Amino acid sequence: MTDKNLTKNDLVTVDIADIGADGEGIGKVDGLPLFIKDAVIGDRVEARVTKTKKHYGYARVERVIEPSPFRVQPACGFHRQCGGCQIQAFDYEKQLEFKQNKVRNHLIRIGGFGEHVVEQIMEPILGMEDPWHYRNKAQYPVGTDKEGNPITGFYAGRTHSIIANTDCRLGRVENQEILEAVLDYMKVNHVSAYQEETGIGLIRHILIRTGFASGQIMVCLIINADKFESLPDQEYLLEKLKNIPGMTSVSVNLNTRRDNVIMGDQVHTIWGSSTISDTLHIYGRGLTFKISPLSFYQVNPLQTEKLYSLAVEYAGLTGRETVWDLYCGIGTISLFMATAARQVYGVEIIPQAIEDARENARINGLHNTTFFVGKAEEVLPAFYERQSGNKEQVDMLHPDVIVVDPPRKGCDTACLDTMLKMAPERIVYVSCDSATLARDLKILCEGGYELKRVRPVDQFPHTVHVETVCLLKRDE
Repeated sequence: MTDKNLTKNDLVTVDIADIGADGEGIGKVDGLPLFIKDAVIGDRVEARVTKTKKHYGYARVERVIEPSPFRVQPACGFHRQCGGCQIQAFDYEKQLEFKQNKVRNHLIRIGGFGEHVVEQIMEPILGMEDPWHYRNKAQYPVGTDKEGNPITGFYAGRTHSIIANTDCRLGRVENQEILEAVLDYMKVNHVSAYQEETGIGLIRHILIRTGFASGQIMVCLIINADKFESLPDQEYLLEKLKNIPGMTSVSVNLNTRRDNVIMGDQVHTIWGSSTISDTLHIYGRGLTFKISPLSFYQVNPLQTEKLYSLAVEYAGLTGRETVWDLYCGIGTISLFMATAARQVYGVEIIPQAIEDARENARINGLHNTTFFVGKAEEVLPAFYERQSGNKEQVDMLHPDVIVVDPPRKGCDTACLDTMLKMAPERIVYVSCDSATLARDLKILCEGGYELKRVRPVDQFPHTVHVETVCLLKRDE
């Protein structure tokens, strides 16, 4: 209970004790939790209340009365306006500590695992030596400023208002030259920027992907049109882009939808290759992957090598195992599993990703892989029912290892049920959301599995997001 009711515009003094899901500092005033943007753990701030609910409220920092000993000077001047790096003002070692505790607390509070159990099985988070310029993919919205000039950058937090910035500290340094080349092309050729409010305008987003190992660069312009020829004077654009070192692919993606989906289904290559390549190294083995504009590929390759090394280690492969990789994307985890397993089956909903996965298997000479198009929660039950009477499919129906790397919402209930029916010896769960991870782990453990190992990996420094790898073993 509170001693008084806080109302909008109240000025309060708050000690920040935690960080929220969107990076806000959290502190209490008279027992009421306040979520305060731009405050970090350890700060004492004067904050103005902006909104109150029954059990919590929101406020903004008016001034920092006493800065946290863990507060640092942000590297980016747009840190406070931009919604990308929510905790850039927080010391990096403390960021890692926060993420370790975040996963731990979700396992206890949502998963229902005992504190002593979590302490025994949880391993230290894997961070980065240099947590900057780590993104190999960036999608920049395009708009106009008050003078009508084209701009690109990132959306301000919780808005669709673009902050003009071509020098993001998380993206590759060459992105700035590429963005400025596209903006110059738009100015010279009077190419309009898309307006969400009206649905009018041509260029919606600029997608840039880079192969860290190969140095190859891909640029894809997402346009509001039915034909790629609608992009005028493509020769001028190509002259600006193709001389940038590493430029390998320039394409146009068509998207006329009136929603917040960035990419359409159709991609037309207007110069160079339709894909770029990148190489990941795990346990001394390098695998090369072809990446298209629509491919899912982890955005931080340095940490991805650590993440997938853990997944392969947890799988405990000896060369005799059958592995199912659900949500397999372009086959990154599948192929590393295939280097040490007898047979690997991958499932992914995006047809283009499965085409890439099959091509990636061919490129790397891995012939012990089979890939299926569809939702994991639909492919597995259908496959299970179809093959349940076929004795030759015993290995496939009862794999030794199932690997899951689902989207942020976690695994579908039908998928979890089918995993339990298939009863693998081990399940390796790779998660990008520790809350849905904890929820799913609880279901799997109630279904006969024991959680054996957990380790977070910092794929996204300066944000609140954290990846986690878990090992579950069937409880005999």
